[in-house]
Amino acid sequence: QVQLVESGGGLVQAGGSLRLSCAASGSIFRIDIMGWYRQAPGNQRELVATITSNGIANYGDSVKGRFTISRDNAKNTVYLQMNSLKPEDTAVYYCNAVATKVTFVRGLYWGQGTQVTVSS
Repeated sequence: QVQLVESGGGLVQAGGSLRLSCAASGSIFRIDIMGWYRQAPGNQRELVATITSNGIANYGDSVKGRFTISRDNAKNTVYLQMNSLKPEDTAVYYCNAVATKVTFVRGLYWGQGTQVTVSS
């Protein structure tokens, strides 16, 4: 199996910064795209950012210019640096990964989520 574990969430004031991390572990052969999504109460889960194995990043419109996604392929870890946070960024942030296991079975995996709360 493949496990994703997020860390780094918490409470921050508007204008502040947080850095999320997500480490993948398990029977991994290769990880292709890794990404971050978020879900606020009453809302659908939405794209925050994704990054390919060679570093090509894609961002949701609401976070462009404020958030930066990066990854360390050697550590199977993806990061999300969040700056200039706004109260509307409050949500549970989920990490995901498209990974191929050592059995050559490819699938989409999700972490358990980490809460980010931005106070005004």
